[in-house]
Amino acid sequence: MGLIYSYDIYLRPRHVARALANLAELAPPARVRPPLEITLPGGDRLVLPFTSHFESEPVDCSTSSTLELDTSLMFDVDDALREYAQTNGPEREAGGRIQIGYIYATIRFESLLHPGYTSVECSAATSGMSRLFARSANIRKVFTDLTADSGGVCCLFDTGDGAPEQVCWLNGEPTKETISGPHFPDRRALVATWSDSEN
Repeated sequence: MGLIYSYDIYLRPRHVARALANLAELAPPARVRPPLEITLPGGDRLVLPFTSHFESEPVDCSTSSTLELDTSLMFDVDDALREYAQTNGPEREAGGRIQIGYIYATIRFESLLHPGYTSVECSAATSGMSRLFARSANIRKVFTDLTADSGGVCCLFDTGDGAPEQVCWLNGEPTKETISGPHFPDRRALVATWSDSEN
């Protein structure tokens, strides 16, 4: 099994439709597959430029605890992305952005950290992409910006190997803390800091 690094965004369920719409704005403009129709648990309907389990059949999440999406996203080029492109072949698109491959998004409508929050877990498809997730400041910025723009309370970088998660964004501010560190001895301490504003 290779490396599976992810950026995990936590937000209230009422913000899920906005988060998915914002995620869709990062998709490449050209599409081969037809769009995917999604019905969320609250009844909101979205049409997304992604697939679910590599299919484009409509997905009704009204009785589901999770939604799996296969996404392809665009990122502004930085040194890490430029080096990755030279080795792995993706070409730069108009505007200087680059598409790096599949990113699997798992939406847990009741997150593992707190059932009152939804998580959007965006995982790299390959070990090479996972290493890129760790190195690229622009990839990190895309996910922290997505957290902010979607009304999220927290964004974690998770290496999935038992190492402490890194807290990248918390309650409106970028940060560089770790769980099991002095500020957050465990996940419960982190969740206790999440702002609970209804705005």
